[in-house]
Amino acid sequence: MASTSVSMGDNHGVHGSNGTGPLIRVILADTQAIFRAGLRKVFALEDDIRVVGQAETLPQTQSAVTKFSADVLILESALAPNPVEAVSELLQKAPHLKIVVVTPTSDEQLTLDLFRRGAHGILSREVEPELLVECLRKVAAGQPWLESQAMHWVMEAFRGQNMRPSGARPKVQLTPKESLIVSCVTQGMKNKEIAARVGTTEQVVKNYLRKVYDKLGVADRLELALYCLSHHVVDGVKPPPAPSATPQNGEGQNLSAASAAAGATPSSVVTTHSSADALSITPPKKPS
Repeated sequence: MASTSVSMGDNHGVHGSNGTGPLIRVILADTQAIFRAGLRKVFALEDDIRVVGQAETLPQTQSAVTKFSADVLILESALAPNPVEAVSELLQKAPHLKIVVVTPTSDEQLTLDLFRRGAHGILSREVEPELLVECLRKVAAGQPWLESQAMHWVMEAFRGQNMRPSGARPKVQLTPKESLIVSCVTQGMKNKEIAARVGTTEQVVKNYLRKVYDKLGVADRLELALYCLSHHVVDGVKPPPAPSATPQNGEGQNLSAASAAAGATPSSVVTTHSSADALSITPPKKPS
């Protein structure tokens, strides 16, 4: 395929949305022009999604993520000789970018490697348009997206401690404050709610979580929840009660695919509903 320069999306420059959610700015990086054109048509029907840039080679993609202000990059795995390394390099250039990798087929090792290196979503190339749109919205909101098979691989790898090439992780001791914050995370709480619960600010919560990630050797909230699920890190630690002005969510409600992954508790019941739903977790009922 002849190389073309990085191109600007059809809707570049649009900074508002008629939808209820914030505008999601997307870069399309794919070797096939017809695939990019198809995605543009799909996204053109959505008020909250705008394509701001396109690329068909890895160098163009690297240029695009620094040239355009985007929230999500849709990256074809075949675009790079080593898609795992490509994800790492792209995140170094644009740390706040969310990357959704599109793969030709489901591959266990590739899925684990991509997820470990920072990919926020992994999809099959045959994904239905409406599921791709849902994936973008979840990922843009900071929630990971994995299909049910991929989630199974991640869970199994985590239980077997195969996601990290090094040996078994050393047992670490969390401080009481760290334990409280991690307990809130495993209950599916966002940073704002956690801050209200423990009487601090969102920035302080973020700082604590970064320290916990380093201590436990995890990369994000999903890995943290899975680690706690496997190692009973905060068993017996009860989150602080919600302030009276903050309504509490129902204990037994089902969380969405990505929120549930971050809200898994050591004794939660994990169920998958479809290839797109990835994961839903229902906290167990307390015995009467």
